[in-house]
Amino acid sequence: MVATEYKSPQTIIDNLHSAVMVIGDNLQVVCINPAAEMLFHISNNRAVKKNIRELIINEHEFFDRLERSLISAHPYTVYDEQLRIHNHQVIDVDYSVSPIQYRNEGKFLLLEFIRLISQQKLSLEESILSQYEASKSLLRGLAHEIKNPLGGIRGAAQLLERELDNENNKQYTQIIINEADRLKNLLDRMVGPRDMPTKNEVNIHKILEHVRQLVLAENHHITFTADYDPSIPELYADESMLIQVILNITRNAVIAIESINNKDGMIKFKTRTQRNCKIGLHTYPLVARIDIEDNGGGVAEDLQEKIFMPMITGHAEGTGLGLSIAQSLVQQHSGLIEFTSVPGKTIFTILLPINTQNGAGA
Repeated sequence: MVATEYKSPQTIIDNLHSAVMVIGDNLQVVCINPAAEMLFHISNNRAVKKNIRELIINEHEFFDRLERSLISAHPYTVYDEQLRIHNHQVIDVDYSVSPIQYRNEGKFLLLEFIRLISQQKLSLEESILSQYEASKSLLRGLAHEIKNPLGGIRGAAQLLERELDNENNKQYTQIIINEADRLKNLLDRMVGPRDMPTKNEVNIHKILEHVRQLVLAENHHITFTADYDPSIPELYADESMLIQVILNITRNAVIAIESINNKDGMIKFKTRTQRNCKIGLHTYPLVARIDIEDNGGGVAEDLQEKIFMPMITGHAEGTGLGLSIAQSLVQQHSGLIEFTSVPGKTIFTILLPINTQNGAGA
């Protein structure tokens, strides 16, 4: 008989995608999971032993319901509720409250919060998509107008080179030809990949591990951690394109860590599934969520609204094309890249619909 590994309540709630909080009969916080840390903008260590009124403020009906549930031991669920939290941000959530008794240590309430997609988030997604499409159309037109005279310049340099008898002078025509080729390649990269994806069933965790090994080989000082959901089915996608997407984002994370000379640089890969996820105008029943988190300097506020546009970069040596290309490749899979960023914690999230070969958006 195989022994079952014991998992503590804290370990169990830590692995849940929804935000979970346990409070005692005095409304003091016993523990919260990482999703709740993100939702309430507070760490578990800081939240423990605080009264929940310090995390959720001026919500008298919310507190009354909690106290009634403690007395009656009846669970309940509230839909589409707005709660104001300690940093004065308002969040839209559905939440469930379940009374529990744990090892005769008294009464507890388990609170599970599911954040609703706000209109602001939808507007931001639409803005990302519309800005990207507008910039891509502009760049295609601009590239076409530049390539025509560029081809003429290159051709004229080749003709001139044939007329030159002095080999030393041909070095100048070679400079013109090489620079014309360099500009053409730059324009092609700005416009983005034109190849259609060649889709097959791929394992997202195999891709992540491949990228992790590549980046580790280049950067021994970075610590990688992984938190994978093994239940994610295989994706119908172009493996090489997804490798490029994850590699571009991960290399940006390395640059962000190095930019602040962080000696304890950390990058974390995390995968989960999301149900009924809206991407653009479509809602998908099941989506793979890939988070790439780093503890670097973060994305500067003045760049956050345009970070996916071509030629936008916060690094002196950057081309500003990595994230633009990544967004283009993900969009070819009906997905989207989002991000949240503060100094010391940046998370780029790749959302990819989970489809079969004949599924919607495949």
